[in-house]
Amino acid sequence: MRTNRFFKLCFGIILVLLIFYLSAKANFIFRPLISLFNIVIVPLMLAGFFYYLLRPLVDLMQRRKMNRTLAILIIYVVIAGVLVGFAGGVWPPLRDQVVNLVEIAPNLFNSLSKQLQELDSNGFLASVLPEDTNLFSKVSEYLNSGFEYLTNYLSGLFTFVSNFAIVIFTFPIILFYMLKEGGKMGRTIVGFLPKRFRDEGTEAVGEIDHALSGFIVGRVIVNVALGVLMYIGFLLIGLPYALLLTVVAVIMNFVPFIGAILSAVPIVIVGFVESPSTALWALIIILAAQQIQDNLIAPYVFGKSLDIHPLTTILLILVGGDLAGILGILLIIPFYMAVKIVVTRVYRRFFKERWEAA
Repeated sequence: MRTNRFFKLCFGIILVLLIFYLSAKANFIFRPLISLFNIVIVPLMLAGFFYYLLRPLVDLMQRRKMNRTLAILIIYVVIAGVLVGFAGGVWPPLRDQVVNLVEIAPNLFNSLSKQLQELDSNGFLASVLPEDTNLFSKVSEYLNSGFEYLTNYLSGLFTFVSNFAIVIFTFPIILFYMLKEGGKMGRTIVGFLPKRFRDEGTEAVGEIDHALSGFIVGRVIVNVALGVLMYIGFLLIGLPYALLLTVVAVIMNFVPFIGAILSAVPIVIVGFVESPSTALWALIIILAAQQIQDNLIAPYVFGKSLDIHPLTTILLILVGGDLAGILGILLIIPFYMAVKIVVTRVYRRFFKERWEAA
């Protein structure tokens, strides 16, 4: 009996491996699907993000006896008004800071070198760094790498703008239908299950939906609070380009762990060009804001809904980045949350009692 089970298991594994092998050999069949996926993934991500942000408001308006389609259209009109206000009030100073920063970028790096030379002449660097550390060559190497990356990025700017235009025109349409349909998508997925599993499937879909909603809304609240704390601190120390650097930091902080580190680099560099003390105070503000976010705001916002160990999060980010770059990093945690819920329910339904009895 055990021999038959063993052979069946081996045969099943061989079939799965054979399917993967044949799929790799006939990858031309899947290229159109891969191309379609690459086109729609970003609009779908944005639509899903705003779906969980706006759905509670649409549901509230529907409970107040308003037609769901009309409620969505009213929200779109309000968002359009907010964007017009942003374009008239916030965008001009932000645009001026971006243009000014781009124009003085070469002088910015020259000023950075002068500040490092002054610290070196004062003996400060020698006291905190090993003797054979060639700091200036390292800084030049990193700056050259940064300029090379910027050049490559600008060379692909046209493609980026074209893709961005596609996203801007498609994701509001996708979002409209997602908001209009409400929970029909979940019921459609459950409809593919056998009847005896549909109740559990409905519960699992509801749990996944609740987890994703809490995660996305919580990230927005936490990052906005972080941005407010950082902007107030930057204004107090007189950091140049405070608004621009804060906006970049808020956006980058949607990327777990890595975003916080990457967003701190330009802030410290700009502060260091102003003066070493400004860079130090900017770093203190970043660390203080991060601590307030992680220890006070995030636990209150997320509660126990984000039950993921920090080490697990780091491993997930590494895997997601290796598999799909920045999109993998952004999607890996929500994907893990959904898979974890499904695997937990499958284990309880099919394996827990049997294994505990054994």
